[in-house]
Amino acid sequence: MSMTLSPILQVCIVPMSFYPFDALPSRARRITFLLRASHPEPALAVTSFITALAVGAGRGTSGAAAVAMAVLTGQLSVGWCNDAIDAGRDRTCGRRDKPVGTGELPAQAAATAAVAAFAMCVPLSLLSGVAAAAVHLTGVAAAWAYNGVLKRTALSPLPYAVAFGLVPAFVTLGLPTPAWPAWWVMAATALLGVGGHVANVLPDIDDDLTTGVRGLPQRLGRPICQWLAPLAMLTAMGVVTVGPHAHVSLWDGVLGPAAVIVAVTGTTAPAGTGRRWPSRAAMIVGGIVVIQLLRRSADMV
Repeated sequence: MSMTLSPILQVCIVPMSFYPFDALPSRARRITFLLRASHPEPALAVTSFITALAVGAGRGTSGAAAVAMAVLTGQLSVGWCNDAIDAGRDRTCGRRDKPVGTGELPAQAAATAAVAAFAMCVPLSLLSGVAAAAVHLTGVAAAWAYNGVLKRTALSPLPYAVAFGLVPAFVTLGLPTPAWPAWWVMAATALLGVGGHVANVLPDIDDDLTTGVRGLPQRLGRPICQWLAPLAMLTAMGVVTVGPHAHVSLWDGVLGPAAVIVAVTGTTAPAGTGRRWPSRAAMIVGGIVVIQLLRRSADMV
């Protein structure tokens, strides 16, 4: 982790050296605060999953490495963008896990790092080819649009559906013979993204409503979302399991029930039993879906 993140963090920190505030923390503390503000768990999970798909699709070592670095910089930019924009809300809600909200990291510093990471994401995405880069950068732009505007509207699931739905295309359009992935692959990852969105919002619905954020999950309310999140994720699992020409095997009989248990227990737990567990449950189900996709990698295109 440190070997991968360190060069990126060094580049993202350089512009912060010119930020005009008196009490800049030490370099080591800045890195710690930046890491905490980058949403490291989902960033690393998404990067690992997409890199695994790249390997399974036949992108090779150099191709998979290019995918990993492009995805990681894109995810870091989205995380820092989110915390920079939500600084006031996080402060109002008393989010002690948010360095920008607590004042440990200035919002402008997080914004500067977000822009620097996105600037790195562009050439790294182009290593996979123009078509693949266009797809990936569209997904990153959708995530930024969510942070800036769409999270407050009934269209809040749309950026997640777009960004996650395009993930397989970023992988397959970068192959030696570029091709769009099968429809069912994109449908599954889009559903997974929507389920992850709802699961991620679950612990924060009350705080969001208090601070004026009324995305679709907030409008529907917690009781509905506690079932909508696992429904979307498990539908994604079902699409991958019984996709065209898929042969249901013993592994499907193991992974399917595991996904059900994690999705349902992780998203139907009472409020206040763990802020991060719903999003972690979504990441675990995402990992199971990726395993299923890897088992059917020959049918992805």
